[in-house]
Amino acid sequence: MTDKTYNVLFLCTGNSARSIMAEALVTTMGEGRFRGFSAGSQPTGRVNPFAIEQVKQAGYPVESLRSKRWDEFAAPGAPRMDFIITVCDNAAGEACPIWPGHPATAHWSFEDPAAVEGTDADKRAAFERICGQIRARVQAFVGLPLHALDRDALDKEIRKIGETAV
Repeated sequence: MTDKTYNVLFLCTGNSARSIMAEALVTTMGEGRFRGFSAGSQPTGRVNPFAIEQVKQAGYPVESLRSKRWDEFAAPGAPRMDFIITVCDNAAGEACPIWPGHPATAHWSFEDPAAVEGTDADKRAAFERICGQIRARVQAFVGLPLHALDRDALDKEIRKIGETAV
């Protein structure tokens, strides 16, 4: 077993909802084994307040959350990522930066709760549902025996998590 802390970058176009919730969940559920980050190709510049609600419920500190460009994580001096996971279909189809260290990559598609229209109750319900789906995939991810998997098996397993119904 290793004491390594794995860095995981979750990408979405706007970096305001899904990727933010995934960052919080992998960090809290990973219990020190994982450190989550998030970014977007075209960040909105603000974190959705309903995402902040979900992050607070996960016990993750919200003070430092911000919507940011993914280029920040490809720059010199940025934390080296072990995993890059796209969480929206738009980001999965975009040309990403070249990531130092060639991290394992996967796509986990989730509907965009920020696109839901209606009352605050409708929006909150959408965020709760999507956060629950993200939680299920993150639980499978943090449960992987990373130390026992070679690179090909690891790639296969994290991609398989993205293909599971949520």
